[in-house]
Amino acid sequence: MTREPFTLLGTAFHTPERGRLEVLEDHLFSIDAQGRIAEILAPGHPDYAARESDARLSGTLVRLADGQFLLPGLVDLHIHAPQWPQMGKALDVPLEVWLQKYTFPLEARYADVDYAREVYADLVDNLLANGTTTALYFATVHVEASLALAGTCMEKGQRALVGKVAMDDAQQCPPFYRDADAASAVSDTRRFIVAVQSLDSGERPLVQPVITPRFIPSCTDAALQGLGELATEFGCHVQTHCSESDWAKQFVEERFGQTDAASLDGFGLLTRHTILAHSNFIDGQDMDLIKEKGAGVAHCPLSNVYFANAAFPLRAALDRQMHVGLGTDISGGYSPSLFDGCRHALSASRTLQSGVHAGLPPEQRGAPGEPITHQEAFWLATAGGAEALDLPTGSFRVGHEFDALLIDTRASASNIHINAADDTLDDVFQKIVLNAARANIAKVWVSGRMVAGQWKRGAPPIDLG
Repeated sequence: MTREPFTLLGTAFHTPERGRLEVLEDHLFSIDAQGRIAEILAPGHPDYAARESDARLSGTLVRLADGQFLLPGLVDLHIHAPQWPQMGKALDVPLEVWLQKYTFPLEARYADVDYAREVYADLVDNLLANGTTTALYFATVHVEASLALAGTCMEKGQRALVGKVAMDDAQQCPPFYRDADAASAVSDTRRFIVAVQSLDSGERPLVQPVITPRFIPSCTDAALQGLGELATEFGCHVQTHCSESDWAKQFVEERFGQTDAASLDGFGLLTRHTILAHSNFIDGQDMDLIKEKGAGVAHCPLSNVYFANAAFPLRAALDRQMHVGLGTDISGGYSPSLFDGCRHALSASRTLQSGVHAGLPPEQRGAPGEPITHQEAFWLATAGGAEALDLPTGSFRVGHEFDALLIDTRASASNIHINAADDTLDDVFQKIVLNAARANIAKVWVSGRMVAGQWKRGAPPIDLG
């Protein structure tokens, strides 16, 4: 899809590498007809003045106002799309009650495709407004409803990876909500993959299919084997839950005599394009295997508080140079905002490293290692997630998709207070990461297309203030 090129002038923040903030002050960003970054020029570049003048005269200059900043779009690695209607509900009950009483009955309703379209339209609109430009979705067992989610993302312009859920084990899945058998779980997944690929056959499709065994306990060996064969055949992404809880970890180890990660690898489901949700109980051997395969972890700090009873060893994973990004885990996580995800990741990391037992001496309370920084938290929500998915987004680089947020620190009801006399640009970035809310997200672009906010071209220059 082509669109009108434009040039944006303003100050941008991004974390192109873990732990390193780069401030692009008063830079020019040229966006081409494919929605990709064609050129980034700093003040003082010999072509800077000419490029700015040309864009202004042609009416294609977007100039940020005072107090406005550009950020890369946010990448959410774990969302249960059908659970959107119950977000913030029933998190006071144990996981097994939450699943059987609330979640599975809700997901079963998506046999009604009209209901699915209604919910998914609202979900995607809300996530885009919250700055989520790339989303990795679990859908349901229903092929048509899952295709409706993929179609909704295409229509609304969100970069998405969508999976039709496979869950066929009659011993673990309710009779009213599961695949009929392993053969249908695999054949329906195949049908789903082909249908999604036909939606966008371009070089960089906006929406892609994902092979999605819910987790090992919900799938028979035959289903896992068949899904692994599909992963080899199609080379597409894979997503599942891994070592999420004490129960899940014990179940898999008793069934296979090895961990989730090793078991998934045995079925051909641990690849460079695999994302493992949670992974709270992985050990050093698991980490080495996941890194060797090039797979990634979706760290879901908020939902881990409710259902994992443990904190993911984030610092240890990062020190091993594993691929890690953030997931909201709607609706096990009650917030759709990845800015909140950054903050919960910071809190979980500090808690793990410092410890919580006040009755112990300080040196005995916490795990070894340093807590993550706000720069690392933002990297997880942007470039880290994009790298885990092997997608050219998440940072501002020539050739990358222009997926971006316009943050307005002076928006009505803003929680961000900037004092130009006292705050450096590094201070401004930290305040945005720790305080930005939906009210501050004035515009959202995906592949150069504005998908949230309003933008009317007018007499140059265009001021978005």
